[in-house]
Amino acid sequence: MKREDDQQLWDLLGQTQTAELSPLFARNVVRTVRERPQQSEWLRGWLSPRKLIPTTALAGAVLAAMLLMHRLAPLKPADRVPDAVAAIDPQDYDVVADLDELMAADESSLWEDDTQTL
Repeated sequence: MKREDDQQLWDLLGQTQTAELSPLFARNVVRTVRERPQQSEWLRGWLSPRKLIPTTALAGAVLAAMLLMHRLAPLKPADRVPDAVAAIDPQDYDVVADLDELMAADESSLWEDDTQTL
């Protein structure tokens, strides 16, 4: 931006006071930066044995409890095989199939008998 473009702006900027820095400004900035905790110090604090051992023990206990609960969880009723079905021999499957057909026929004849009496 040239001075001729906006003379009023340059005149206004010329009237402002310049800020004087303290001779100890650099020292104060460096001291402030050194006082702030660094990221590595924060991480080093968490990785100290004083905090790491109890935290690891707690995580291990929680993991062991979850595995124990998962292992001891009862089977769902749908996963269990009924004793009557488990006791059927493979040779008896034809008899069971015939029994199912007989039951279906009996149920349908029951409904047919009711319609004839009406």
